[in-house]
Amino acid sequence: MLQSLAAIAGVAAAGYLSICGWMYFKQRELMYFPQGTRLGSDMTDYTVERGDIVLRGWRLNSGRDKALIYFGGNAERVENMRETLAQWFPDRTIYLLSYRGFGASDGAPEETALFADALAIFDQVAREHPKQPVAVIGRSLGSGVASYVAGKRPVHRLALVTPFDSLSETAQAHYSWLPTRWLVRDRYDSITNLRGYFGPILVVRATADDVIPPANTSRLIHSLQTRPQGVDVVQLKGADHHNIALYPEYGQALKEFID
Repeated sequence: MLQSLAAIAGVAAAGYLSICGWMYFKQRELMYFPQGTRLGSDMTDYTVERGDIVLRGWRLNSGRDKALIYFGGNAERVENMRETLAQWFPDRTIYLLSYRGFGASDGAPEETALFADALAIFDQVAREHPKQPVAVIGRSLGSGVASYVAGKRPVHRLALVTPFDSLSETAQAHYSWLPTRWLVRDRYDSITNLRGYFGPILVVRATADDVIPPANTSRLIHSLQTRPQGVDVVQLKGADHHNIALYPEYGQALKEFID
């Protein structure tokens, strides 16, 4: 009997370790969702060259002095925000570029590359707007990218939409039966990355967010509240992760904060 139980336990342990191993090696396929965002390069009008990789996207309201960069969410077609952002911020030139592997951009996504790309985007935009403020909006996955940029570059104002504390902690909340926080390689640790940023921050959260657990957003907010500058928080009651742009309060909050 004991031998049978030991054998069952051994099989279960082996199965569990196999699942952990599979998750570790396949995690980027499970983490990033570029498939529904792909389009032809002829549909874009702005590029940032990264060696043998070209990032492609759009520039709106060209010729304005001040600039705004939008880092979108995972699986988000950022081009769908073009008209909205152009209307919300008529006095800013707006830049939306797809992550590598998304939209019409070359390459494959992973954290280190996305962070380096984001810095290159900021630097190119800053060169095109010398001595002018550059604001940044990051949504969902883009909040992690934007937080990294803010910790490394002089971001004038930073808006984080449906953000998380870190992607590893968020994954752990979804897969509590796995040691996910130790398995995840692309961690997007926004709490740590924002320690080097001292400018104004706005957090826009959806009270019915079904992708980013409320506790993960709350931990990020709590860490920011300890800053001398604090953090502005706007809660959209009833909004979920996907329909937040349908709420008029969303655009109003961003416009008031950025401008």
